[in-house]
Amino acid sequence: MELQCTRPTCPRPINRFLDLDDTTTLKSTSQKFCVTCGMPQILAGRYLPLKLLGRGGFGAAFLAIDRYTPTMRQCVVKQFQPSGNLTPDQLQLAQRLFEREAEVLESLGNRHPQIPNLLAFFELDVPSRTPGETERFFYLAQEYIDGKNMEELLEQQGAMSEASVTQMMEAILKVLKFVHDNHSIHRDIKPSNIMLHRNGEYFLLDFGAVKQVTTTASIAGQPPGRSTGIYSRGFAPPEQVSGSVVYPATDLYALAVTCITLLTGKQPHDLFDPQSNSFNWQSQVQVSDRIAAILNRLLLPAPNQRFQSAEQVLEALHASARPQPAPTPAPTAQPVPPTVPSVPAQPVPPTVPSAPPKPMAAPPVSRTPFSLMEVIGDAAFTGFEGGLVAIALASVLGTIVTPAFWVILLGVLGGIIFAQNRRWIEKVDLVIIAVITLLIVLFIPGLSGIVTAGLAEAAGGRVVFILIAAGFAALLAVAITIVFRLIYNLLSQFL
Repeated sequence: MELQCTRPTCPRPINRFLDLDDTTTLKSTSQKFCVTCGMPQILAGRYLPLKLLGRGGFGAAFLAIDRYTPTMRQCVVKQFQPSGNLTPDQLQLAQRLFEREAEVLESLGNRHPQIPNLLAFFELDVPSRTPGETERFFYLAQEYIDGKNMEELLEQQGAMSEASVTQMMEAILKVLKFVHDNHSIHRDIKPSNIMLHRNGEYFLLDFGAVKQVTTTASIAGQPPGRSTGIYSRGFAPPEQVSGSVVYPATDLYALAVTCITLLTGKQPHDLFDPQSNSFNWQSQVQVSDRIAAILNRLLLPAPNQRFQSAEQVLEALHASARPQPAPTPAPTAQPVPPTVPSVPAQPVPPTVPSAPPKPMAAPPVSRTPFSLMEVIGDAAFTGFEGGLVAIALASVLGTIVTPAFWVILLGVLGGIIFAQNRRWIEKVDLVIIAVITLLIVLFIPGLSGIVTAGLAEAAGGRVVFILIAAGFAALLAVAITIVFRLIYNLLSQFL
């Protein structure tokens, strides 16, 4: 088993422990140490980091397994790693933000299915690489979301359709409504913090910058109610960049920037026009007037001119009538902060007529793209199953030249490919189905009769012949798939 050392300065962080490939040893061993820097590899006695997922300004995230669960459950272990030379106040603030993420995950994640659950939060004191000194590391373990974030999907697929972005927007608005109803503001909505699970469900990640809107105590010298200055450039609205009070509308602005980024395939700095102090995005993509009006209102610089809650945006999305143009703030108007940040200071008349809402049809579910290994594995499974089905059909029909043989065979293969494409069967399912099919062909009388007349003896036995035939069909399917993908990739470069 390969483990990833979590010490930031380790020059060779990959460690190979052959004895941990044995499940009994994996569960019983007390500890393992990095062969290069001596860092403990089993965190809190149970979490084993397998690989680095990414690094940020305040930490690193690792894919890990929990050896104290029956299935060796995968999870994400985040380590607090502030980068650069921080002042004591900055270090204290960064550590507080990391601890806050654990607090928010514990209070919100365990109560909402689209926010990762907190599994553990712990400290680790280890000997430093400098003799006589120790280092302290902070970790949190959270639920692993098996999928890709919107930033990764944007890099792979390019600009997304209006239907896909609207679906994502509606899903995250429902999560934000829950967050805001619990007196919190996320403050870091962006594509990399929105994850699309393999099952098509969206998750909101990274709650390290969450602000409790009811907090009265100052944090690291900041006045009560003011922002700590933690934000992602391009996605944060003016009030957050300036360090002013933040509102639920602050998150809605960042969500709108995320949407136009996904729709156009361009980054915020490429869409923002400093001369007009607004986003020039509609010329880059074709969208409905209704969605454009909603996004433009969310992108207004003054927070009291935007929608004031996620619920208002959801109502606008579901309205059947076309919304009126978003109101333009007067040049001398100043945003009036609400008395309580979660309640709008000045109610803004809705731009959508009050006609009875008519639910819009749900857009098609986006699916995570298949990896190359998945495609090859699926092809091998299809070929293996095709070989077994061909043997069974030939045995029952007595020949392969009859039309019935090819109609049934091609129908079965088409059904298998369709089920794989829809992800009805995948991973372990493929192995289970292949084994069951093999046993059926081997042990049900009459399904392997065609191999008993001389062919089996030449191959070394009936079982061996069936395995060879099915294996050859699997290899043939893989070869055809690889050749097809190569031709497709070559043609896509010129068409």
